[in-house]
Amino acid sequence: MTSNRIKQTAQKIALLRDHFIHHDRFEPLENRFSLLIEKRLADCEAGRTSEAHGLALSGLSGTGKTSAMDQLMMRGRQRLDRSGHQSFSNFSIRVPSPATLKFVGQTLLRALGYQISSERQAWYIWDLVRHHLKERKVLFVHLDEAQDLASRGTRHELNSVASMLKTLMTDPEWPVGIILSGTPELEDILNHDPQLARRMDTVHFESLSPVAHGNDVLDLIENYCSKAKLEPGPDILELAHGERLIHGAANQFGLVIELTLAAIEQAYLADVSRLTRSHFSQAYHLRTSCTDMFNPFVIPDFHRIDARQVFARERR
Repeated sequence: MTSNRIKQTAQKIALLRDHFIHHDRFEPLENRFSLLIEKRLADCEAGRTSEAHGLALSGLSGTGKTSAMDQLMMRGRQRLDRSGHQSFSNFSIRVPSPATLKFVGQTLLRALGYQISSERQAWYIWDLVRHHLKERKVLFVHLDEAQDLASRGTRHELNSVASMLKTLMTDPEWPVGIILSGTPELEDILNHDPQLARRMDTVHFESLSPVAHGNDVLDLIENYCSKAKLEPGPDILELAHGERLIHGAANQFGLVIELTLAAIEQAYLADVSRLTRSHFSQAYHLRTSCTDMFNPFVIPDFHRIDARQVFARERR
């Protein structure tokens, strides 16, 4: 394998990662966010300062939340540009660790282009956050991995987080909508405070079902093969392969995409024009270092495999 082939493969896979697969769960998410943006714009144009509302997306790790939110925020920016509202903006940050309110405020200020000393107290930092959100005409702030905002789960912590979010959404001078995404633990933050919950639309990404989503996964494979300029082998267009892939990805949509891209990577490295099940088998092995007896793309009774485990092998 030449270094040039490795380089070309890396470049091609990077382009494929930028390709967003539109799926049924994304449409309601996008529709809700589009409506929230239009409501905020209508308030701004009318000079109203009505309290802002937000959106919360929850789902297990690997369900595709991050790519969906990245696409959502990008389309939100495009919507503002197309409608002649370039002066308005949305911001997205990943909740930092440790997820103290003070550290979150500092991270948000940096995203807004403002540096501040860590010696400042939390109340001062959040006053600055509200000021700069207004100056930058920020309509929505997206907080990814939002479950970490209340990682300790104490009542005091939950009260502080809910209070901060409500303060931003009800600011009398410049209310800002809040977009939260994270694992199901973020639901505890909303359920803790009914006033916060009523200001949020909620979406949950369920895990995939081999029975219900097998054909959808086959469509996804064909879509990626078309983008990758690879011919899909007949063995990966069978419903059984879709079920194997869903099982191998632990029923998570995001991991289905990761395994598909990893299989395409193996085809590129082998310099072949057809994607086959053997490439998925190789990709799964590289991901888990499991022997063939624990590879869902090899054995007939793949349902017995726990796809969440790595380094699985037969005990002697």
